[in-house]
Amino acid sequence: EVQLVESGGSGVQAGESLRLTCAAAGIASDDDYAVCWLRQAPGKEFEGVSCISITEGSTAYSDSVKGRFDITTDAKSMVYLRMNSLKAEDTGVYYCAATEYDAPLPVLMQRGDFRSRGHGTQVTVSS
Repeated sequence: EVQLVESGGSGVQAGESLRLTCAAAGIASDDDYAVCWLRQAPGKEFEGVSCISITEGSTAYSDSVKGRFDITTDAKSMVYLRMNSLKAEDTGVYYCAATEYDAPLPVLMQRGDFRSRGHGTQVTVSS
């Protein structure tokens, strides 16, 4: 079982940057996994933000964050989300989620049926 722990959430002003970290345990070196960042704003449904293939390094982003967010991995157990030019609408709880890389990343991001998900980290952006 893959276990995920997020960290790095904080309260910031609009225009500032944050880096979120996802520590993954239980992904074997030959597992072909995708790790994604999801977010949930107050009163809204989950939204896929970005995904990365652990082995290939392929990435995908939602239109709302493309050009501002950058997802990276150390190809072992850590996935990072660098968030630049933050906006008030980026406020929410950010979750790290993992699943087998069995479909294109944009499909995985939309499908939302992840095998594992962390407990989330709060990001609050004040305008």
